[in-house]
Amino acid sequence: MGKLTGKVAVVTGASKGIGAGIAKALAAEGAAVAVNFASDRAGAERVVAEIEKGGGKAFAVQGDTSKAADVARVFAAAREAFGRPSVVVNNAGVFSFGPFEEGTEESFRRHYDVNVLGPLLVVGEALKHFGPEGGSVVNVSSVAATSPPPGGVIYSSTKGALDTITLGLARELAPRKIRVNGVSPGYTETEGAKSITGIDDAIIQQFVAQTPLGRAGQPLDIAKVAVFLASDDSAWITGETLRAAGGQR
Repeated sequence: MGKLTGKVAVVTGASKGIGAGIAKALAAEGAAVAVNFASDRAGAERVVAEIEKGGGKAFAVQGDTSKAADVARVFAAAREAFGRPSVVVNNAGVFSFGPFEEGTEESFRRHYDVNVLGPLLVVGEALKHFGPEGGSVVNVSSVAATSPPPGGVIYSSTKGALDTITLGLARELAPRKIRVNGVSPGYTETEGAKSITGIDDAIIQQFVAQTPLGRAGQPLDIAKVAVFLASDDSAWITGETLRAAGGQR
């Protein structure tokens, strides 16, 4: 019997990378998982297939988390498929890096719509579905929130906002038995990370050299922390953002 047996989880941005790792880890611990994606249906369906191959339960559901109507549809589909959700992981996010003066209003709004408004919409909708026993929200942040790299001020600021949201919602929702925590990854080897403009092998090696544990993170490293925060193992923890970065600061 897994740590999350009988739970229903919604994981946003779960078609690849950290989100996919979290979805698979939650399912391995017994949760039935709604694997949300914005555009990569094939990726989400691969995640579902892997979960089902391992004996777990999952389905793929499309939705842009920066749009309230889409978020409502995702939760309605999850509830219809598996029952009342009680675990939510806000992983959906966008990122781009470059000189500050080359940033655009469109890029700024896209970052804040997905990385900040999105989690707020998701939690707001989750509150309509969580039962009297409460629930657990896990927000995926970044070490960039407290250590912004050159060229990443907009992205980093969205993660700083998310950390504040985590603490604020934890305090507000605690009387309803809803815990809100975050996980803050360092450099993690994902498809998205490898596609960032300006991130080449030399830069990656620099990240690794600055990491005391001497390697890049893997999605499973982050997923294990998300499972902990979603489960009763962390029943006395709320309002915290746990750094999962191999000692990177």
